[in-house]
Amino acid sequence: MEIKPIHMKQLATEESWGFDRKTINYIQNAAAHGLYEIRGLGAKRHVPHFDDLLFLGASLSRYPLEGYREKCTTKTVLGTRFAKKPIELAIPITVAGMSFGALSANVKEALGRAATEMGTSTTTGDGGMTQEERRSSKTLVYQCLPSRYGFNPDDLRKADAIEVVIGQGAKPGGGGMLLGQKISPRVAKMRTLPEGIDQRSACRHPDWTGPDDLLIKIQELREITDWEKPIYVKVGATRTFNDVKLAVHAGADVIVVDGMQGGTAATQTCFIENVGIPTLAALRQAVDALEDLNMKGTVQLIISGGIRSGADVAKALAMGADAVAIGQGVLVSLGCNSASYIENGQHVQALDDYANLGTAPGYCHHCHTGKCPVGITTQDAVLQERLQPDVGAKRLRNYLKTLNMELTTIARACGKQNVHHLEPEDLVALTVEAAAMARVPLAGTHWIPGVA
Repeated sequence: MEIKPIHMKQLATEESWGFDRKTINYIQNAAAHGLYEIRGLGAKRHVPHFDDLLFLGASLSRYPLEGYREKCTTKTVLGTRFAKKPIELAIPITVAGMSFGALSANVKEALGRAATEMGTSTTTGDGGMTQEERRSSKTLVYQCLPSRYGFNPDDLRKADAIEVVIGQGAKPGGGGMLLGQKISPRVAKMRTLPEGIDQRSACRHPDWTGPDDLLIKIQELREITDWEKPIYVKVGATRTFNDVKLAVHAGADVIVVDGMQGGTAATQTCFIENVGIPTLAALRQAVDALEDLNMKGTVQLIISGGIRSGADVAKALAMGADAVAIGQGVLVSLGCNSASYIENGQHVQALDDYANLGTAPGYCHHCHTGKCPVGITTQDAVLQERLQPDVGAKRLRNYLKTLNMELTTIARACGKQNVHHLEPEDLVALTVEAAAMARVPLAGTHWIPGVA
């Protein structure tokens, strides 16, 4: 019997599953530098997500609403439990917390303008409140983070709501990072930091060690604002069921749950890809916790982490969320990962700037460098002019408008006169994993994995 030789061409293209090119590159970089990778944006790995769910539109057994002639309400009220002045939003889509420092002042102003035009809220993020943001945002949520960077009681009183941040989806259990190249004189002054020096936020609040201390902190925040402002508590999605229960017991008006697909300006890649649970699973656990406490509807729930489209928003609301918060989608709408930026009304190519970062449009996650080719995640005086507030505001307004149109279109197709009437019964899953996490039937069956 003739034995055929193995050609070298076949050997050269045979890749190991456990030690593929990506893994080999990681090990070799670690061996060369002795440092872990830091990057921005969110998880790149595939996990069960809203794409794995489908809506059951109305037909004979349900009565759909007719196009745009029959009204579908999107009004959303947050903070009804204890606050004297709950927040009323025109749409259930909010802008997540992204700091001045991570983003430029022009971007913060653009966010405020667009959100105000659409009747929704923005959130300060770490590092305090900028004048641009407060001036442009009709409804502004002020974050209280473990770092306390820029935390100011006077600014706290100027806000419309307060968000106590326990954790973030991209890095639950870990602190934030702002590298030295983004610590400009203004950022340094607001955060009381030396210019140009890397900063790492604390991973937990300095004045509490558990839920009892959170209760005390919430009481302090209520007293300093005369019980007017709704108090949000934000957790990164990990032990979501218990975390939500503890936040409710501590007195939160609103719970914000951030899934592992949530973005970040900068953190360790090992955090982004390996810590936390998917948004889909976290949302189900959060709703279970509220229902277990009989607090569904009394305490509102905001979900974030990988929300991209109006369909994602509709699915989140159908599963039990009252609103969503969007971060990465907002940045992309402003021009993140675009091949060009607008200058004097003209599109100017930014390809060389991407190449200098060792990347290309569609692949860039270099928010931490401060060298954003389109002027969004930077403090560089030249680069930040590439995103003008009026241009950014128009783009974000169009994006939010599109999301809301898609949301109401789906709600009407399911026969709903109010987007908040969407419910789990309107959903089915495409995969066993998504069916188990979202606790809705596998499409074409009545089977919910794990439910007798």
